Amino acid sequence: MTKDINKEAFDDSTKLKLEIFGNCFREWFPVFKNNLFIKKVFVYDFFAGSGMDSAGNFGSPLILLNESKGKNRAYCQNAKIPISFIFNESKKRKADKLKATTQQFVSACEIENCCGKCEYTVTIRNQDFKNDFYNPEIQNILRNENYGKFILLDQYGFKEINKKVFLDLVSLPKTDFIFFISSSFIKRFKEEPTTKAYIDTGKINFDDSNPNECHRQIGNYFRSLIPNDKEYYLHHFSIKKGSNYYGLIFGTNHTLGMEKFLKVCWAKDEFSGESNDNINNDHDPESLFYKPEKSIKREEVRKLIEDKILTQEIPNNLFGLKYTLRQGCMPVLFTEVVKKLEKNKKIGRYGYLNFRSTNIHKAPEYGLTIL
Repeated sequence: MTKDINKEAFDDSTKLKLEIFGNCFREWFPVFKNNLFIKKVFVYDFFAGSGMDSAGNFGSPLILLNESKGKNRAYCQNAKIPISFIFNESKKRKADKLKATTQQFVSACEIENCCGKCEYTVTIRNQDFKNDFYNPEIQNILRNENYGKFILLDQYGFKEINKKVFLDLVSLPKTDFIFFISSSFIKRFKEEPTTKAYIDTGKINFDDSNPNECHRQIGNYFRSLIPNDKEYYLHHFSIKKGSNYYGLIFGTNHTLGMEKFLKVCWAKDEFSGESNDNINNDHDPESLFYKPEKSIKREEVRKLIEDKILTQEIPNNLFGLKYTLRQGCMPVLFTEVVKKLEKNKKIGRYGYLNFRSTNIHKAPEYGLTIL
């Protein structure tokens, strides 16, 4: 029987997971809410739980609703397009509690802010995940190019997000998603038929000498499923709980979505942007050599960027900025390498010269030449 995490107070690892969910949505929501090309916004939480833990800490549905208000209710007061929250919970008892919890939250917010009826629509569903996700009505919404969608999938274990579900998520337009997965259990039971039925563990290179890298390898597995001709961005974040590793996988088809998520991850892990554990064994907070800017991850990616520029595999800034994102680093790292190579007279730049490294979808292109 699956453990009900809402019956007791959330532990630190669960709180971290929920904090990343919330911070990710905080970055996402204003971008889609204010996009002139989006007519409606839909926020889905397909494994919503009961809304809060035994100590009154918010679960994912209330975190999403709370973040959607914005500072001083700036978002909900200025909602110019319809915004809908759809929370699904497969267990009837928990779904009933979730309905009561969300109603209490919305009512309290309306009273506190004297705002009358809430600007947002909140719907509680009680369905099996796949029945809900593949419901024709929901699929029509998810595949509508005029709608912005945020999908949260806080599954138990690993069985729900299989290859088909993952590729269907990747195919959705104007959609960012984030899901939770039990990486240690996949590694531990990788030879079991019940595991292989959902995850092709034969394609995952687990390193038994580095158990803290198991979620990184899970992330690489899902990354390998993306069609080669599709521009898509995926990042992972590993969460250690006791001796086990769990983790998040985030997907987006836009560079800005990836920038936003990496910003959240690097704020949590200033050495690698991918773990609450010392994944590369490269730092000790008590050491005199505690220098995040010299982390193994950054130095490895710097070297990759430099080599690819000097072999002309990176021909221009747009290619390089996107490459840096795919390596799980903020685009400013590419700019740092270019500045160094240019200063050392190893390369030249031509075209619209700039050092833009945020909102890179708006960056003017310049070319790189070897001197």
